[in-house]
Amino acid sequence: MRTSRNANASRMGARWLAALTTPVGAVSAVMLFLVLTMAVAAPALWSGQAEEMNTKAILQGPSAEHLVGTDSLGRDLFFRLLVATSLSVKLALAATGIGVLAGLVLGTLPALMNRRAGRFVTAIVNIAVAFPGLLLAMFFAVIFGVGETGAVLAIGFATAPSFARLTQTLVAAQKERDFISAAELAGVGRLKRLLRHIMPNIAEPLVVTATIGAGSSLLAFAGLSFLGLGVQPPSYDWGRLLNEGLNDIYLHPMAALAPSLAVIIAGLAFNLFGEAVAKTLGTPVAAAGKGAAPLRVPRPAAVESSTTADRTAENDDAVLTVRDLFVTFPGPAGPITPVRGVSFSLARGEAVGVVGESGSGKTQTALALAQLVDYPGQVSASRLEFLAQDQFAGTARARRQLLGTSLAMVFQDPMKSFNPTMRIGTQLAEVAIRHQGMNRRSALARAADRLRAVRIPAPKRRLRQYPHEFSGGMRQRAMIGMGIMGSPALIIADEPTTALDVTVQRQVLGLLSTIKEEDNVAILLISHDLTLVGQVCERVLVMYAGRIVEDLPAGDLAGQALHPYTQALLAAVPNMETDRDVPLAVIPGRPSDPSQVPVGCAFAARCTKASELCTREDPQLVRQEDGHRVACWHPSRDVGAPPIPMELKMHAAVLQGDAS
Repeated sequence: MRTSRNANASRMGARWLAALTTPVGAVSAVMLFLVLTMAVAAPALWSGQAEEMNTKAILQGPSAEHLVGTDSLGRDLFFRLLVATSLSVKLALAATGIGVLAGLVLGTLPALMNRRAGRFVTAIVNIAVAFPGLLLAMFFAVIFGVGETGAVLAIGFATAPSFARLTQTLVAAQKERDFISAAELAGVGRLKRLLRHIMPNIAEPLVVTATIGAGSSLLAFAGLSFLGLGVQPPSYDWGRLLNEGLNDIYLHPMAALAPSLAVIIAGLAFNLFGEAVAKTLGTPVAAAGKGAAPLRVPRPAAVESSTTADRTAENDDAVLTVRDLFVTFPGPAGPITPVRGVSFSLARGEAVGVVGESGSGKTQTALALAQLVDYPGQVSASRLEFLAQDQFAGTARARRQLLGTSLAMVFQDPMKSFNPTMRIGTQLAEVAIRHQGMNRRSALARAADRLRAVRIPAPKRRLRQYPHEFSGGMRQRAMIGMGIMGSPALIIADEPTTALDVTVQRQVLGLLSTIKEEDNVAILLISHDLTLVGQVCERVLVMYAGRIVEDLPAGDLAGQALHPYTQALLAAVPNMETDRDVPLAVIPGRPSDPSQVPVGCAFAARCTKASELCTREDPQLVRQEDGHRVACWHPSRDVGAPPIPMELKMHAAVLQGDAS
């Protein structure tokens, strides 16, 4: 835990330090350093000179003795300007702190309250945001009274609504992340989820916003003091000096111009530094140990023995070898295991489909293979090798380097996978810059080549466009292009065609097949659609309740499936011969809950062939005489004549013709 925290702190420090390497960041950092140094040192160094009155030098203009001139009491305005830095910056930072604290409270309350109370707080914040900040500050200044304390509270509460609105947006976005759902599933309370899982992930943008807000508070405070609502005599800040200098602006303009310049310079220092950091945070800094590494966790012996009884034949050319893969999340009533003892291998140039209903463990299996299962999830396996390298051994950095260059993932919704604020070229180039050490020019050239490879026209022009300027099919192809920025040995495609029309589906699937054939890339295609998988893949893995229940050639789907669940899935697929006057076939019952997997075969409650043995013992995945692997006590092909989709019949005929 301590190592993880140190790594996180190191990464955050590296990202903030990167802001200083940009021209704007370096200049603004120097400006901010000088302002803060002056705020600390000036009162101790020059308070005497600033308060010294000289009746012989009243209202003098700039001179060698008085660089900015003197005021109505003969006091040196240059030294007063330097000393005023302390009070101006101190009060601005105090107001910013109050605004940030109040904004955090208002922004996080909806996540802790019930829905009705949360909506009420959100509505209050939305109404407050609609008012101009300076108007709110003046309103609160009247309520809290004239003076430093009232002005600090007024500006703090005036800036709180905008900060609260940002916090609400960031918290709401994080609540949709998978690891937050896993924490909720594990029984973690709302407050603990907020403090432990959400706040660390939104800290950076909040800190950047607070830095920029400090500059705005500085300007607002100077404005209130100028209007006579802020600092009162005998104290003085830049706004008070501006107010005093305005009376004689035509005779003595530097008395008003100097504090104005001080406010502008200090405000720019805060704002530019915040902007530089915000821009730098958009460029990830390479670091070791990023992402969750698989963890070995103990498994129940009974389950382990059933999953390891039948192992697939070893393949010397295997890209991926998985043995007894488990994914476990802690739950209020015990461990929740959405993946239970999955075993298979994948050879170079082989396309394997994974099918099953929602909740069968397909996506969790893919995430575990890519090491994307977030805490508190735990991944274990007796063997997990990718390109002959043990994924439980070595350093996290080495694993991420291997996966980043040799494994590609194509997600269901590329719009959520692409950053909407970054150009497509920048996002594709980032892969080559980070994992292949290319410079920006070479990486962009590689990105254009990859877009051309996935048949996107005018690739150089498309590199400059944003994701929303691409159609759905083009975004999916660009996602595949990002995956092949390196030289992937394996592409995991998780429902890559769900949101696409049939024409674009065919294009995307054809593209994956072309990449597989030309580059000898293995493909793991996850889908609900047996017809689609049967057309693209050579082998099909059928998953139910976190286990592989059947492993068979794709050509055997048309009438050769052995497991009742596979047969039921095939029967539920409509085709051109389906009688429209008859209700569509469905699988009765509901999939089993991963937190309450029944004893015996998980499909027994929905199976027409279930016996007493099925409810007592879980069948092992064993190899049959025809080479199929099936986990069933009663495997048979007496399907009850389910309608086999025409597409599968045609695909099976093609495969048989190729074999002959």
